[in-house]
Amino acid sequence: MRILIVDDHILFREGLVGLLKSQPDIQIVGQCGSVAEAIETGLQLKPEIILMDFSLPDGTGLEATRAILQRAPDIQIIFLTINQDDEALIAAMRAGAKGYLLKTLSVQKLLTALRAMEKGEAALSRTMMARILKEFAHTHTMKDEDPSPLVTLTSREIEVLQEISAGITNQEIANRLFISENTVKNHVHNILEKLNLNNRREAIDFARRNGISALPQHR
Repeated sequence: MRILIVDDHILFREGLVGLLKSQPDIQIVGQCGSVAEAIETGLQLKPEIILMDFSLPDGTGLEATRAILQRAPDIQIIFLTINQDDEALIAAMRAGAKGYLLKTLSVQKLLTALRAMEKGEAALSRTMMARILKEFAHTHTMKDEDPSPLVTLTSREIEVLQEISAGITNQEIANRLFISENTVKNHVHNILEKLNLNNRREAIDFARRNGISALPQHR
């Protein structure tokens, strides 16, 4: 995959270039550190993927994303940022980004996300996916007379529901989310009660009907 990196922190950018260049299936086609450079370089080089920082010296990655996708809609843009604000996340997805990752993730998880994206999957952590689902449910409630039951769930409960949809056990969910099995049991109980469901099978059916599916396990 051909990747352009946009980040104004030179040390971080060059470190990321060095790490990704070692991968046989990744080619770094360029790097830059501003909105203006991102637009010019992105449209000139036409990479498959752009890793975009949110805050840049002359604006935000949102501006660059909109400008690039307006003229080159096939480019896939993933935000790689320290900004954990929900509004920034939603704004990025509305601008056309295909993913939103935090700089605190490991290199292996970044590689997993990039390769999953090649298969058509969103480059989002479980936490970010849960936030988007929560926002979607909230928006749905504001627009429709019948509120989505998802609005009653916390972000963590949505994460657990995602894992339930895969049909795995409480212990497996605990391992994947790095929480205790008892905590999972409490979340499952709350999910069933809030959604007025009787058992895990109904929870799985509900999740799938509402487009909630487990994210691929990082290896």
